[in-house]
Amino acid sequence: MNKISIFWHRRDLRIEDNAGLYHALKQSPFPVLSLFIFDTNILDNLERKDARLSFIHDNLLFIKKQLQSLGTDILIKKGKPIDVWNEIIEQFNVQEVYTNRDYESYAIQRDDKVNSLLINKNILFKTYKDHIIFEKDEVLKNDGTPYTVFTPFSKKWKLKLEEKQSLYKGTNISYYLKPYPNYFYQNNYLKVEKSLPFPSLNDLGFEESDIPFPKKEVKQGLIKTYDKTRNFPAIEGTSKLGVHFRFGTRSIRQAVLKAQNLNETYLNELIWRDFYSNILQHFPHVEHNAFRSQYDAIPWRNDENDFEAWCLGKTGYPIVDAGMRELKATGYMHNRVRMICASFLTKHLLIDWRWGEAHFAKYLLDYDLASNNGGWQWAAGCGTDAAPYFRIFNPYSQQQKFDNQFQYIKKWIPEWNTEAYPEAIVEHSFARKRCLETYQSILKK
Repeated sequence: MNKISIFWHRRDLRIEDNAGLYHALKQSPFPVLSLFIFDTNILDNLERKDARLSFIHDNLLFIKKQLQSLGTDILIKKGKPIDVWNEIIEQFNVQEVYTNRDYESYAIQRDDKVNSLLINKNILFKTYKDHIIFEKDEVLKNDGTPYTVFTPFSKKWKLKLEEKQSLYKGTNISYYLKPYPNYFYQNNYLKVEKSLPFPSLNDLGFEESDIPFPKKEVKQGLIKTYDKTRNFPAIEGTSKLGVHFRFGTRSIRQAVLKAQNLNETYLNELIWRDFYSNILQHFPHVEHNAFRSQYDAIPWRNDENDFEAWCLGKTGYPIVDAGMRELKATGYMHNRVRMICASFLTKHLLIDWRWGEAHFAKYLLDYDLASNNGGWQWAAGCGTDAAPYFRIFNPYSQQQKFDNQFQYIKKWIPEWNTEAYPEAIVEHSFARKRCLETYQSILKK
């Protein structure tokens, strides 16, 4: 049996500018076969029409066609990763495995198990950085400790980016943003003459979603004016690239490179991805607990009827309800509205941020544990923000400021301003006072 190496795709569904794939094709002394595993540890917790499965499936089919045009193919498997790897080792003479790193706790545990198996079989397991610009030990304070506030982190991040400059195609581009041109090494793929099996969504236990996916390319004009348009949910003022960054159909290096030349505010949004990833890497307890431990003592009301009203978009607060309905219908919610909805749940209703985080995780196409967790903890006031608990968004003033013509609200709430629309489930000034008293009660202890 011929010796081969395997490149394991996870959250990097592209063959262009892919760090781990580049290193596999360049370094491996053996031909490289691409692999993707539909992980049943994850799939078993998803609904049958989860749109993210359609997105992954569509992009794997695109990769398959790309690879077949190069005389190779992608191996698709379904199961628990450790079981799948046992099968692969029986089926192929694997010598090396290459992949890109993932920093979520489940992914770390999964990779540790696979690495142990591979070590026992004398197979090398090589991992690379790909879906963020800087990992946890690359952007630190001068004393070597991690940043826990975004603004100083972002300043150091930008300095770090400028630290190493290298000439690339006649332009000064940071060492950290240089693309990985794997097309130089495409002859190093394993030659596959017969098409490998490609399961349908139905084979995987899922159905095609009718939710449309955002495009991978964004007009430069939108990025140029991003700082002026990003807060208005009724207009196309944001890139909607989150799902592409989440599943790696778009290179973060290319996105940062464009943002540097077009819009500082948009660049900062990309830096937030690194910031929250770094927070998760340095402080893994945030996955289940508050970043600031004293906030774990908040006596949440956790009223299930209020939570259901919030989930269904029936709170009687139009900007909140429009956002929740947009999420359910499209798998997307405008970023400004995400903050309003999260603040409302945690501050107005005093419902545990983890309930809201789980709801977003269920429906967001661009769900990313680090960013979703960081955003929810920011909204709840228990995260990395320097002055957190007394920021309570007023949904009425937010609507007046960012949707004063009610365009966004009318789009998602056809019964708005009629008798069919519900009364507010809680009065704003009462809810604000109750929230402040609740938070202060635990902070005084």
